[in-house]
Amino acid sequence: MNGSDNPYSASFGNQMTASVNGGGSARGGHVKDTTTAAFARDVLEESRHQPVLVDFWAPWCGPCKQLAPAIEKVVEEAAGRVKLVKLNIDDHPAIPGQLGIQSIPAVIAFVNGRPVDGFMGAIPEGQIRQFIDKVAGPAGADHAAEIAAMLEQAEGLLAAGSIDDAGQFFGAILQADPENPGALAGIAHCMIAMGDLARARELLEGLSEELRKDPKIQAASKKLDQIEEARKFGDPAALEHELALNPDHHEARMKLAKVRNAEGAREEAADHLLYIMKKDRSFEDDGARKQLIAFFEVWGPKDPATLSARRKLSSILFA
Repeated sequence: MNGSDNPYSASFGNQMTASVNGGGSARGGHVKDTTTAAFARDVLEESRHQPVLVDFWAPWCGPCKQLAPAIEKVVEEAAGRVKLVKLNIDDHPAIPGQLGIQSIPAVIAFVNGRPVDGFMGAIPEGQIRQFIDKVAGPAGADHAAEIAAMLEQAEGLLAAGSIDDAGQFFGAILQADPENPGALAGIAHCMIAMGDLARARELLEGLSEELRKDPKIQAASKKLDQIEEARKFGDPAALEHELALNPDHHEARMKLAKVRNAEGAREEAADHLLYIMKKDRSFEDDGARKQLIAFFEVWGPKDPATLSARRKLSSILFA
């Protein structure tokens, strides 16, 4: 799966959705227009986070139209190492006048609020890449660190229940890295949270064999399996009624644990399984413990429900 045939990377309001700018080229999330009033925010302040390239252009400028698609393409490929801000000098002449811009296209790089380098004219893509490497450093560890930071933030939003915001971040990551397993798993989790199980299954089953081996992808697949299994058990009220009549009806309690897990009531699900373990470790060949371990694999080792249930599990196993 790559960026061009990935139908999921843009499904949640992807930050890099393309539009068309005044220069006639495709625009993504790292390219924007600015004004005289917004220049300090869009360029000077933003350049304290990563280099910002300012493209000074005008609608009547032929070379500007040649440069626009090339520089925007390269900036998007850089995936956040730099941003591109475009200023129409006809509409906003004050800034280029202050900077002494006398011919266009002119591109000035800002770092930490100051202009540090630049070029003039419509140069080819290869030279634009060299210019970006010069002002931002070569692609590599910094890019990987940025992706990792975005993934951590997206997963935090997902855990907090901010599904749309999480989807935005996962989609942006997939634009930069179409086969990022964490982001693909994250999109699947967003779909599951929205109740779109069929689409989540389609996404997961459409991945390459190598990607399906990734632990995060496997966790998403197991979560989907668990929810689909729990849906077969019908009304949980009937299971609760069975347990009210007979608290040691372990089969009903096991099913209820799976239902509660599918509903997101993780601690309750774990408590049902721990109850079975206390009563009968031989039930379904230690099935309650095995099911609890399966829950842990989906919840993740740092989830509060996992940590709590592990402590309770240890007290049972090593009492």
